[in-house]
Amino acid sequence: MTNDTSQLVWFEDLRRTDVALVGGKNASLGEMVANLGARGVKVPPGFAVTAGAYWRFLDANELRDTMSSVLKELGDGRRSLAEAGEAIRRAILRGEWPEETAQSIRLAYDELNRRTGKADVDVAVRSSATAEDLPDASFAGQQETYLNIRGERALLDACRRCYASLFTDRAISYRQVKGFDHLKVALSVGVQRMVRSDLSGAGVMFSIDTETGFDKVVLINAAWGLGENVVQGSVDPDEYEVFKPLLSDASFSPIIGKKRGEKDRKLIYTRDIARPTKNVPTSKAERAALVLSDEEILALSRWACVIEEHYGQPMDIEWAKDGETNEMFIVQARPETVQSRREASAVKTYRIKKAGRKLVSGVSIGEAVATGTVCVIDSPREMARFVDGGILVTRTTDPDWLPVMRRASAIVTDSGGRTSHAAIVSRELGLPAIVGAGNATHILHDEQEVTVSCAEGRDGFVYEGTADYEVEEIDFESIPATHVKLMLTLANPAAAFRWWRIPADGVGLARMEFVVSNHIKIHPMALVRYEALKDAEAKRTIAELTAGYGDRTEYFVDRLARGLGRIAAVQFPHPVIVRMSDFKTNEYANLIGGAEFEPKEENPMLGFRGASRYYSPRYREGFALECRAIRRLRDEMGFRNVIVMIPFCRSTKEADRVLEVMAENGIRRGESGLEIYVMCEIPSNVILAKAFAQRFDGFSIGSNDLTQLTLGVDRDSADLAELFDEQDDAVKWMIQSVIEQAHKDGAKVGLCGQAPSDHPEFAEFLVECGIDSMSVSPDSFIAVKRRVAVAEQAATMGGKADRA
Repeated sequence: MTNDTSQLVWFEDLRRTDVALVGGKNASLGEMVANLGARGVKVPPGFAVTAGAYWRFLDANELRDTMSSVLKELGDGRRSLAEAGEAIRRAILRGEWPEETAQSIRLAYDELNRRTGKADVDVAVRSSATAEDLPDASFAGQQETYLNIRGERALLDACRRCYASLFTDRAISYRQVKGFDHLKVALSVGVQRMVRSDLSGAGVMFSIDTETGFDKVVLINAAWGLGENVVQGSVDPDEYEVFKPLLSDASFSPIIGKKRGEKDRKLIYTRDIARPTKNVPTSKAERAALVLSDEEILALSRWACVIEEHYGQPMDIEWAKDGETNEMFIVQARPETVQSRREASAVKTYRIKKAGRKLVSGVSIGEAVATGTVCVIDSPREMARFVDGGILVTRTTDPDWLPVMRRASAIVTDSGGRTSHAAIVSRELGLPAIVGAGNATHILHDEQEVTVSCAEGRDGFVYEGTADYEVEEIDFESIPATHVKLMLTLANPAAAFRWWRIPADGVGLARMEFVVSNHIKIHPMALVRYEALKDAEAKRTIAELTAGYGDRTEYFVDRLARGLGRIAAVQFPHPVIVRMSDFKTNEYANLIGGAEFEPKEENPMLGFRGASRYYSPRYREGFALECRAIRRLRDEMGFRNVIVMIPFCRSTKEADRVLEVMAENGIRRGESGLEIYVMCEIPSNVILAKAFAQRFDGFSIGSNDLTQLTLGVDRDSADLAELFDEQDDAVKWMIQSVIEQAHKDGAKVGLCGQAPSDHPEFAEFLVECGIDSMSVSPDSFIAVKRRVAVAEQAATMGGKADRA
């Protein structure tokens, strides 16, 4: 074992301040080994060959002058990037190790064998440049990593190849962009005991949402085999999301997102010394299964929180699971370099107003929209034909693609997830990207005009032609404070994280039916009575969607709870009011398998909807699934900020029946702080406000339905459009009356509707009535907030004038 710390240092003797000595990657490994082991974070043992050893290697082989000369020729235009990179790499690979350095590496490898109890222990040999993993530059995948390296000779060869990788075309190009001097960046090499994830799985996690910067979630990507496939984006991985604030309570399982990826290949060991790893197809069982259990997802997420807390900033972390011991390990951790540096006070929002035919879809990266001409490229060797500002379409990317990615206005890849190379680099370049699109390279073609939209949530879309869209910059620091609580109306779990920066007072309306129709797609009764379904096609589709669920009803409960959990997380710990399903019968019938369970009605708007369904034999079992999801959301996941709301409750008798059915399903008012609200959208809710207030904790005025039923006007009738007016005196009387009565009986009152957004005077009226809250769509939040502030100020001035 060597003590020559100028050439070699063990991880436990390093700290994160040692970047100049061993590069960012190795310094971070040392920091974790030394400080986080006591907190349960496991890092495989190893050592770093220092930057000093790199300079000794260059000097022993007289390489500095050669490199300087070649780089000058590159700068003068006398050599191409490819020629310069090839010349320097060739010179490095021909170099001989100084005996002192080689002996230090051999002795350290012998010591690692002794520590692990193995002969010729398998190691990962990782490049760690002295200019990487910095707060303003990720250098994602710029230098090489070699896995399953065994024996002294193979180790020395792998270390030399790491040195050469400092001068790949992509690395040279990236340093030029970032303004780093090529001859002042050194390379350290990390030698770390392999985690046998080839027998299990591995991946990447971030302690922040990589698209929106939402800082209260951990995002985990996972695939079978060694982790390089996830890092490079060559597989479609599993994706898990965990809500950090609830992780400290061991009784909660706050996993708010769980998506199974295709995982069609895995990287495993071989016995070939020259080619120690290879990709093989995964089995059907592996593709159908999730890589991690809930317990493992939560354990990794807690580690992410520990690491983030220690470093004091959001982190990008690589993890691996050992298939021999079933232990989890952290193999890398670096600062997250995009969202953590984004200016939080002002955000641009994009909205598609009108778009052409949807061509392909995948995972959206970023939140922007871009239009341009498609250029399908199979290899970086074809980059010369790429037209600046085009839409780059390819199967996958790795660091060799960087020069052409910089010239694109958007990127679309067939494979990859949120933590793939294409995703990471696109974020750093500020480009919208769609990864994991599956077949984009087959459907899209050169010179095709398209729009790439990443502004519609977790799913990104490529539309035919040039879409009509608008861009707005929202400055949150300019928003005034108000006494009336201003809340959000949300429905789409996929897009919920976009709005986390809005300083709202909660979610006043989370529409369950949207989650069901978009996130679940199956009629709950078709799951309850799957075996009796007559529709063979629906039965086949349901079988495909629920694959992996032993109990098909669990598919509904699981996806509904997690979908609502994403919405509840955005405003935690503020209240989030979840309205139980309020489909009309014709809408329910459009769900998969739904036609067999829904009556045909002449007027579904006034038919079998809302509360009347919940206790009916036709739907009671479906409502029980909704209740199971709410119970899981509050009691198992920990979102006690969720309030339940009952829609279209026609009478107090119906209210009693619904509350009884809810209690049978474990949902009781007051239990664990649960509040239950009722929609105020029927005149009977106003007339009997006192009686309803005795049964519910609050009212939410649905101004559209209340206007329709107060005035007797079909809100969808073009012939009666002029008569449908939420500011009609009769409607305003209803609203004022229910607010007064509810407040007398200690119940809260909010309004969810478009009227305050469309009419400033209506917002003023609600303020005058003393309403407790308003719920509006995110895009109108700032305008309504300002109107409410003006109205409150006017009311205050008016009061002062009266007293005078």
